[in-house]
Amino acid sequence: MKPIATLMSPIESVNLSTMKKVDARRERSDFVAVPACAVIAESMLAWSIAKFFLQKFGGDSLEELKDNYTTYNKKLFGRIKNNFKS
Repeated sequence: MKPIATLMSPIESVNLSTMKKVDARRERSDFVAVPACAVIAESMLAWSIAKFFLQKFGGDSLEELKDNYTTYNKKLFGRIKNNFKS
């Protein structure tokens, strides 16, 4: 993700209310990339989680995927309980 560069010299622009030529302000704009990068990271994380979810619970159909996930959750409590028996 590359941030938008800071312009050191102002560029010409137009004031839309007066329709007159003005110089744009000199601003630091490289901070703008962080929120955009967060959206991209969130999307990539969602794809990665979906990929591993399909590897763990996948099947030939969405119905089979749901059944595999439900069965796994039903058995999980018993497995955890057995691990903590004294």
